[in-house]
Amino acid sequence: MMSVLSSPIPPLPEYLPPATETPVDDTARTPLTADGLLGPVVTQFRTVRCGCWLLNYRPAGSRRVVYDGTLRVECHNAGRTASGDLYQRTVRMLTLPPIDPIPPLVPIPPFDPVPVPPGPVEIPTSMEDFGPLMPILSGAPNPASGIPILRRSRYRYYVRVTSLPELFYRGTGFTLGFELWRYTAPNSWALESTVSARMIRMAAPTGYPSPSDYAEGDVKSATGSVVGRLTMGWLSPHYRRCSVEIDTVNGSEQPTTDSAGHTWQSVMDELGWQVDVRLSDTNVAEPSGDSWSDAEMHAAMLARRDVVNLDREWRYHVLAVKNIDSTPRGIMYDAAGTDSNNVPREGIGIASHWTIDSGWGTVSGQRFGTALAPYFRTAIHEIGHAMGLVHNFADFGFMCTSDVIAAAGTPSNPFPNNIQWSYHTDNLKQLRHYPDPFVRPGAVAFGGASSTTPAITPTDLEVDVDGLALVVTPLLGEVPIGAPVRVGIALVNRSAQPMRVPADLALKGDFVSGEVIDPTGNRRSFRTVVRCIEDHAFAMLQPGESIEDSMTLMRGAEGALFAVPGVHEVRVEVHWDAEDMIAHVEGRATVMVTGATDADHAAAAHAVLATPDAHLVLAIGGDHLTDGIAAIQTALACPVLRPHFAAVEAKRVGRRFGHRKPDVKAVAALIDDDAVMSGTELGKLAAIVQNDAKAGAAAKGLAKTLKSKAKKVTLSNAARKNVDAL
Repeated sequence: MMSVLSSPIPPLPEYLPPATETPVDDTARTPLTADGLLGPVVTQFRTVRCGCWLLNYRPAGSRRVVYDGTLRVECHNAGRTASGDLYQRTVRMLTLPPIDPIPPLVPIPPFDPVPVPPGPVEIPTSMEDFGPLMPILSGAPNPASGIPILRRSRYRYYVRVTSLPELFYRGTGFTLGFELWRYTAPNSWALESTVSARMIRMAAPTGYPSPSDYAEGDVKSATGSVVGRLTMGWLSPHYRRCSVEIDTVNGSEQPTTDSAGHTWQSVMDELGWQVDVRLSDTNVAEPSGDSWSDAEMHAAMLARRDVVNLDREWRYHVLAVKNIDSTPRGIMYDAAGTDSNNVPREGIGIASHWTIDSGWGTVSGQRFGTALAPYFRTAIHEIGHAMGLVHNFADFGFMCTSDVIAAAGTPSNPFPNNIQWSYHTDNLKQLRHYPDPFVRPGAVAFGGASSTTPAITPTDLEVDVDGLALVVTPLLGEVPIGAPVRVGIALVNRSAQPMRVPADLALKGDFVSGEVIDPTGNRRSFRTVVRCIEDHAFAMLQPGESIEDSMTLMRGAEGALFAVPGVHEVRVEVHWDAEDMIAHVEGRATVMVTGATDADHAAAAHAVLATPDAHLVLAIGGDHLTDGIAAIQTALACPVLRPHFAAVEAKRVGRRFGHRKPDVKAVAALIDDDAVMSGTELGKLAAIVQNDAKAGAAAKGLAKTLKSKAKKVTLSNAARKNVDAL
């Protein structure tokens, strides 16, 4: 019986309470003695071993549709929890050569070949012109190689286990009940079937580490029809495996320990993940001094990390540098995978030479890299983000932020002594039982794993905050196709009471995300590409006050946000922790995207919409994304799109990159009265003007233009400060 139930995210498996297996024919054996008499009844008690099992599932009806994957069985005091993932095995079509005629019994005398007449060579035009095709099923994962890493593009099902023996079962068989949740990229799930299998223990094939921990059984629907065949064999006490590569500049410490016994190995052992820590380069070149721009960090990560096929290895990358321009402690790159390699959650960067703030206990005033405990804890925290986790303030575990833990220190237990060296139980369950695409690098974009998970964060824990309103205001109501859309947002307290809210609504932070709904109803999400992490500031918003910011939108994890003409709805949401709930405020606005005015406009729009790196240039700048820069240059050459991309290019050339210095004169040449820019972009351009005292008349003219434009856009406090300083 097949059923389909759509859901944003499959629910994680529940704890399976102790249950008694119903006796069936295979649960006991009554052997015969040598004289043919009945011997004593022997009842064997067995368990389903904890750890990772190799799965193989063959649906009925097709010999060449086969799924491989893993089943994770967790044992704990509250019961057992089990889940798994299935990837479809590849089928390759091989062309067989035609069968040659039987060779003659006597040799054929040599002959002169006939010359090939001039003219075009005849090329086969149909399958009949080739030899016969033979579908070949690729091989299964080798159990001797341990926990398998399978291709992301072949992911098909999340296996949510609903029943299995909790402690012991009698005899040689047990019942495994499970749901199959079908996955469609980038992040769509549907409950396809609910089935069960009577698994019979038998000797494992060659290669399995435990010959006695192996079982096979028919998979049956709710009506009892056989729908497939399942095998499972135990592989490892770990649930998953990964590697962590750490690169540093000369002078930055490698975050590997707190000096009190906590290491990557001990942290991952508690998590149940097998880890391979690779201390890679220690001499990453500094492109332009001690402090790195976002673009320089991104370029270094692409250039310095080991070449890894993420379909063969789950590799998380850490790059430790001295300072980062945009944040004091750390940044995560490719949160949404919208760059050319389309890989989200590849890794993070941390700053070793940040001077720790006052109020941070016994490490106040120290250089971050020398404070081993908070420095190493930060690396674990950021890798937790790369594994798909969001902040968790339920305890002082790894996904709480350092500033919150530091503020909770006491004279008798100051920071960093009060660090809790473990994950919260919810985070443990997520990292052990989330579907693979949520945790493995290169799959679902950051934040997609935690939007709504019924078993962990039900939507009824998400509450709208009465009295707060999020006002979304497009800078332009109509934009030409190919142009980015700029919107201002304002969080307004319309109540009579002060409210605790995020102090910053910048898209780079934790709190802001959204989606765009195009005229056909397609939804595409947006989040930041480069995410500042570990900065969690809240403020008390007084009655009548507001917090404002702005953003420039062009692309999300699912592709271009404004790719077709027509009315688009922009939905922005702000969410944050409030006690044991998730506060949520949402605002909406519409924008009209107009069609191409001529062939040149169509070509320029095509260039930017079809080039993912154009969005990355918009977000971080730099000179290393040549395809993105070329697409933006095409847009700048188009009179229709030039005003919309002038600020994007101005930000890029106005910031240093490697040995190239900022060019304020080039910025001034790009920015005129027609240039379109958000308040955030305007604030960044104002900062560029302030940092170049040698620009002279060009800087003065640019400052005048920016001050004039500042009157028409939404400015954050930081942007307003930069403009006021002009």
